[in-house]
Amino acid sequence: MNDQAERVTRPFRFGVVAPIRSDLPTWRDRVRRIADSGYSTLLMPDVPTWQPAIGPTLATAAALTDLRVGSWVYAAALREPWSTAWEAHSLSVLTEGRFEMGIGAGRPGIEVELGLPAVSVAERRTRMRETVAALRRFDGPDLHTPVVMAVSGPKAQALAVEVADSITFVLQPDNDRAETANRARDIPEDIELGQHVAVVGDSVHPFMAPPTLDTAALHAADSLLVLPSDPAAAAEEFQRRREELGFSYFVIGADFAETLAPAVAQLAGQ
Repeated sequence: MNDQAERVTRPFRFGVVAPIRSDLPTWRDRVRRIADSGYSTLLMPDVPTWQPAIGPTLATAAALTDLRVGSWVYAAALREPWSTAWEAHSLSVLTEGRFEMGIGAGRPGIEVELGLPAVSVAERRTRMRETVAALRRFDGPDLHTPVVMAVSGPKAQALAVEVADSITFVLQPDNDRAETANRARDIPEDIELGQHVAVVGDSVHPFMAPPTLDTAALHAADSLLVLPSDPAAAAEEFQRRREELGFSYFVIGADFAETLAPAVAQLAGQ
């Protein structure tokens, strides 16, 4: 493994989680504004019953703009590997290579809430591995759908190092900057490090974290789940996180896209 100081400095890119929470014309206008603001990727959460399914929604978004699109993230607790891989490969083909498959274990208990059988942590990891393997078979030698894997524990992280192109850590409110830096040092330099940011200023974005999240405690702990709402301060923090921790891909909620657009315009691609 590589020491963090030796990591390759990757160009910044920025993604936006933009589920449909309005009428369709309003959502389409929001997608176009996101594309015009320098963001690279339009992302959808995997929360059945809350919004339309990921596949058709991302296909619609991809037809509106030239943005990359992706799942943030497929929940292995809800999905069978073969069918998920088929959908991911299909999106990669239909968007002409603009799709990236985000996948993770899924929120604890989400499958039971939806009336499905409970899925153990070990089985979730198995499904994640099998999904990526099936995706590679579907892609064949002429296509490589990028895989972003959301990881929490060491076993999931080891799996991601083996099969993913990008890794994002599932951070808890009490995970501090030093702890995350230690985890980042164990990631090889050929893997992109992504950051899921749930809070900007004192606001929590829906789909990104529970609304009961204690934002004051996060600020006090210098949590990486938080960014400042001032664009200049946010730009400085993006640069600090890349320099000190190696993060170059940042994913925020759509409600914050316009607020942080000046920082994104300044840094995207640099």
